[in-house]
Amino acid sequence: MNIFKFKIKTILHLFFVTIFFSTLQAKNLDKFSHGSRISNYFSGILLLEDNQYDKSYKFLKELDGLEEIHLNFSSKYLFSLINSGKFTEAFNYSKKLEKKNLGNFESDLITGVYYLKNNNYDQAHTYFLRLQKRKSKFIINDFISSSLINWTSFKDLDLPQAQDKIDNINSRFQNLKEIQNVFLHCFYSSNKTEFYFKDLISNENIDFSRYDYFYASYLNSIGKNEEAKRSVNSSLKLYPENLLLNQYRLNLDNKKNDKTFNCQYLPHVIAEILYITANALSTQNIYTISNFYLNLSKYLNKNFHSFDILLAENFYKINNLKEAKNIYTNIGKKGKAYYWYASKHNSRILIKEKKKEKALKFLSNAYESLKYKNVYMKYDYAKFLKSNDQFEKSIKYYTEILNEIDKDHPLYPKSTDGRGVAYERIGKWEKAEKDLLSSLKAKPDQAYVINYLAYSWIEKGIKIDKSLKMLEKANRLEMNDPFIIDSLGWALFKLKRYDDSKNYLQQAVKLMPADPIINDHYGDVLWKNGKKIQARYYWNYVLRLNETEKNLKDKIKIKLIIGL
Repeated sequence: MNIFKFKIKTILHLFFVTIFFSTLQAKNLDKFSHGSRISNYFSGILLLEDNQYDKSYKFLKELDGLEEIHLNFSSKYLFSLINSGKFTEAFNYSKKLEKKNLGNFESDLITGVYYLKNNNYDQAHTYFLRLQKRKSKFIINDFISSSLINWTSFKDLDLPQAQDKIDNINSRFQNLKEIQNVFLHCFYSSNKTEFYFKDLISNENIDFSRYDYFYASYLNSIGKNEEAKRSVNSSLKLYPENLLLNQYRLNLDNKKNDKTFNCQYLPHVIAEILYITANALSTQNIYTISNFYLNLSKYLNKNFHSFDILLAENFYKINNLKEAKNIYTNIGKKGKAYYWYASKHNSRILIKEKKKEKALKFLSNAYESLKYKNVYMKYDYAKFLKSNDQFEKSIKYYTEILNEIDKDHPLYPKSTDGRGVAYERIGKWEKAEKDLLSSLKAKPDQAYVINYLAYSWIEKGIKIDKSLKMLEKANRLEMNDPFIIDSLGWALFKLKRYDDSKNYLQQAVKLMPADPIINDHYGDVLWKNGKKIQARYYWNYVLRLNETEKNLKDKIKIKLIIGL
């Protein structure tokens, strides 16, 4: 954890914990106010917020009885239990809360999921009904409550009655409503199931590619194996990197029966609804609650590895690299497509751990071990090499890709761009320029390719007027991107339009305050606008940044002496 963030968290928690314990009723002071209790609470909550669930649990479990005077404690304790994989213990604690009349949203949800897992749908329905009366600060929990109530009632309803319930889902959850409608018809073995699946996945405005897998799985389950294959192959033309579809195709080719999801089995359907919720929370950076729903999903359908993929991504984003690595490694054992996916991400983790050489060797070995390699795997590898300064080697693989594909292939603009950048980094500008122009010819509205080419021209002192027009376009395509704004400001600087340049470069600095080049550019334009003291301040700041390269430091040291 970042030491500054840790200190801030520590101060805040000390404040809130002090307030919390100072407000306890006198009769509870002896029980909860002594040092060990305060320390356990403080440590457990802090570790929970830092997404260290096992460690959090060890402290919070020592606070038996705290839920009686601090209702929020029970929710936090349940998060630590579920997120550390202790479902049975979470269920028992939820029942304990119920006996004390201290139940909450999380405890009722856990209890309902437990009964659902054990195919006791009536009991599950009873607990899900309680969710509507529970307070929750997350709007999506309203969707969860109504969805779980609906689905556990469907066994007593015919299709038209169930359809009415789906139709009445709040319009703000329209996409989720459409997904549930598909599963509804599958659940009831409706003759419209295929129609609704096709309607969902053909939506051009929203990426429903995940549901291509569910459609193929459904076709296979009703004996339409060849149609399932055709559907998967067709979907992979549109979504060639879809992990679920790639692994499913391998399973079909090997005549391996995939039973990881059954839309006629209620726990699997609800597991997917919980996953959707988790994914929505993850996009909002609410990782503890996202992981809570993911672990509930896994409990209902432990063999569906899609849940693990999102869980690993969440851990990566919160910098729990050890846990992310463990999950990716386990995923990699589940199939050939999963193996390459897991290898890529474990390499990414090694880079984040500043183990560059180990990462390069690891992914190289993984790539060479693949018996079957498609152009997308090759592109992944080439991109990884380029990102880690292996420019010559990346050029080799980009070239192989471009020799294998046509100009209308979706990888063509990406590969020409990637190779162009690699050529530029090793000083082969003519080849770089040719590739970057080819990439833009194939796909003109690539803001970052436009930026790279235009900025390169500016740095070479050529085509500055043309670069300015291109960068204005890039800025329209990607509003508020600091690097594009910096390039735009730098083009204006080169054209001696210093006032205009300052406005853009100032904006870039605000958006990316720790970038050495952006701060250097801003220092330059301040100097040209007569603000020499401020200019020196920014140049000195660049010298203090760890990311500043030696050649830039050398240039700045000269500017600090003689100016511009």
